[in-house]
Amino acid sequence: MARMHSRAKGKSGSKKPLKSEKTIWKRYKPEEVTALIEKLAKQGLTSSQIGITLRDTYGIPDVKLIINKNLTTILREQKLYPKLPEDVIALIKKSIIILKHLETNKHDQPSVRGLTLTESKIKRLAKYYKNKGLLPQSWRYSKANAKLLIE
Repeated sequence: MARMHSRAKGKSGSKKPLKSEKTIWKRYKPEEVTALIEKLAKQGLTSSQIGITLRDTYGIPDVKLIINKNLTTILREQKLYPKLPEDVIALIKKSIIILKHLETNKHDQPSVRGLTLTESKIKRLAKYYKNKGLLPQSWRYSKANAKLLIE
């Protein structure tokens, strides 16, 4: 997959496990996995961090193989999913970091371009999530309210 704002090719991402069926060595029941997900979400972890923790600590490579539901679906059912999607939150945090940097380094033009690209990604994602119904139609990103959105 190509990069969004350059002509360079991107790096390959992680792959799902090859088997799509339940393996014999799995020792967790669906109720235990949902309890683990709920516990980790209450600790303040994002859905990707929960997936990494389940994979590395508990040996659960894919939640969907055990429960037949996505991790985000389980979080929505438990009402533990955040108001903003995780990727939008990450981009807003990135723009806040760039804005802090630009306060002290006003003549850093590559950072100004990075901020512009990051904000365009946020707006593109917001348009997508508004069409999907995950964000309200009145939601807008602004530099002034960026810190308030994260807290």
